Amino acid sequence: MAKDTLYKDDRYINRDISWLSFNYRVLQEAMDPNVPLMERVKFLAIYSSNLDEFFRVRVANHRNLLKLGKKTQKQLDYDPKAILLHIQNIVSQHAIEFEDIFQNQIIPDLKKQDIHLLRRENLSPEQQEFVETYSQEYLLPHVQPVLLVKDKVRPFLNNRALYLAILMKDKDVSSGEDQYAIIKIPSDDLPRFIELPSKGHGHDIIILDDIVRLSVRSLFPGFQIINTYSIKLTRDAELYIDDEYQGDLINKIKKSLLKRDVGPASRLVYDKTIPTHFLEYLMEVLEVEKLDLIPEGRYHNNSDFFKFPDFGMDHLKDIALPPLDYPPLHNTPSIFDPIKKRDHLIYLPYHKYEPVVEFFEHAAKDPNVTHIKIIQYRVAPNSRIMEALINAVKSGKQVYAFIEVKARFDEEANLRWGEQLEQAGIVVRYSFPGLKVHSKLALVRRIEADGPQLYTYLSTGNFHEITARIYSDHGLFTSDPRLTSEVARIFSFLETVKLPNEEFKHLLVGQFNLRKKLIHFIDFEINEAKAGRPAKITLKVNSLQDEDMIEKLYEASQAGVQIDLNIRGLCSLVSGKKGLSENIKAFSIVDRFLEHSRIFIFHHKGKEKVYLSSADWMERNLSFRIETAFPIYDKKLIAEIKEELSIQQSDNIKSRSLQYNRINKFIQNDSNLVIRSQHEIYSFLLRKQQEELKLKKAEEEELKAL
Repeated sequence: MAKDTLYKDDRYINRDISWLSFNYRVLQEAMDPNVPLMERVKFLAIYSSNLDEFFRVRVANHRNLLKLGKKTQKQLDYDPKAILLHIQNIVSQHAIEFEDIFQNQIIPDLKKQDIHLLRRENLSPEQQEFVETYSQEYLLPHVQPVLLVKDKVRPFLNNRALYLAILMKDKDVSSGEDQYAIIKIPSDDLPRFIELPSKGHGHDIIILDDIVRLSVRSLFPGFQIINTYSIKLTRDAELYIDDEYQGDLINKIKKSLLKRDVGPASRLVYDKTIPTHFLEYLMEVLEVEKLDLIPEGRYHNNSDFFKFPDFGMDHLKDIALPPLDYPPLHNTPSIFDPIKKRDHLIYLPYHKYEPVVEFFEHAAKDPNVTHIKIIQYRVAPNSRIMEALINAVKSGKQVYAFIEVKARFDEEANLRWGEQLEQAGIVVRYSFPGLKVHSKLALVRRIEADGPQLYTYLSTGNFHEITARIYSDHGLFTSDPRLTSEVARIFSFLETVKLPNEEFKHLLVGQFNLRKKLIHFIDFEINEAKAGRPAKITLKVNSLQDEDMIEKLYEASQAGVQIDLNIRGLCSLVSGKKGLSENIKAFSIVDRFLEHSRIFIFHHKGKEKVYLSSADWMERNLSFRIETAFPIYDKKLIAEIKEELSIQQSDNIKSRSLQYNRINKFIQNDSNLVIRSQHEIYSFLLRKQQEELKLKKAEEEELKAL
């Protein structure tokens, strides 16, 4: 990346700038009047939560690089300060839009539904009395006012905690200097949104911040309160352990977790109405710089909107799309019987997650099962899958779990689960130093009449019962020996750390053949296009950043390969640019479900190569992780995947362009029919469910007749 630009030869968009474009698509959902009101409130929370993590990890990384000095920075291919300034400008502009959406769209629309966000001047006498009582009984035990004295009192602000910065004067000194103080808003102990008594039929709400503001005078009785301003500090959350190759990795992670919330500042969010002299004072006391400053509105920590009360108003939410049963695996005495007959593909969250859970529960109970193996990257707090593994080992089965403890922000939970599984007698292996394991695999060995049989589940998403309700992921159940034998080989590597004796012929596995095979498939399409034959590549990923792969796609485009990119998040590739990428079409869908599946399709002379994968096309995924891309061999399943992708390509409601000169513009096509792909896919799978039910009923009647 050139030192004075955010691009490298106009060929790559900086990954962080592109990610901010993705998060803006989330904000677009909050401003869309066609999105149900409570969903718009939720998208405010998602936007804010995403941004918090971005500053805790990505921005903190740039800040650390900046601190290393010019000598080290010369080794980089970009200027950290230029990126930080650009991020600051973009986020500040987004903050203005966020405030406008909240104040001028969300609040008025809430009023139309008789939901009122009140401040001090709007409270009735009864409500004022309620607030005073609430303050005395609930608030005061949690607040600790701190008078700021430069060079003497330097308070430590907790990561992501809310504070009121207070500007005041000493009552006894009429011409005295301004005095400063801070109070923590106890939103981690008390609800952020508190319903007030109301005589009408509607709902009156006050935000906890404003109750604290009302209590300030009683907390500083000797001072005249001039004004209060909310602030929030975000701290560096990176553990910096990925490159640790020696020593006890688990202990290093545990020690690093203790330091995560006390890391250096990466952002100070402040009320934009704060006086300059007060802000400068806070910068000195809190040891933050101009690059750390982000002005916002009156309220921060807007991820708390996840907890905004909906008062049971379901008409203000998305229409229900209850997860569908997958008939071939539903209510079967043994889930392994239908898997032995043929491959099965579920598409979450359109389908229920129950078949995945039952895969483990049936294995735990089945006396013929001898081994269960699983890779865990993120785990639900109350996991039936983990309970099934514990029950399995109690039944005498051999159970192995590889737990990746470097899964960011899930390190502590994964360590806790690992310890619990070990205590139950399960063989647990943890992260490799310097290498993440991101594959989503499970394997079961079962003794049958014709000998031992392997069954495997391969997925694009985690074994996580909660995220399975909102992340769109594909999962394949199969007993195909071409796949099960190679999954077993991956587990053998994880258990022994010995390189496989044979090459992977069917699976594409990070650290072994993933990048090489993807390049091979792209080269094949390039040669086909140069020979004048049809050539096409379709990719659906969360992120596209790897420069070598981007260069390959540019080469393919210039050779005449038609490339369709469906990318939810960051995209460093410049698409649709004449002379570079005019044969590349790129779009992004942001809707009620988080698009999470990764799908790679190569035309391959009409004998399509179709892969589902855990891997995004980022340098870290393709070079520094154990990832798995698995082929789909069943023609019916291939047709199903292609139909789902076709529906997404036809979306004219939630699809945004990623073309270089139209980024985030909503796509409108020639169709007179409204197509919202996630709803269309649900309907498509509902129709397939009915077909499967008819087929299953026919098979049952045939068995009865026999």
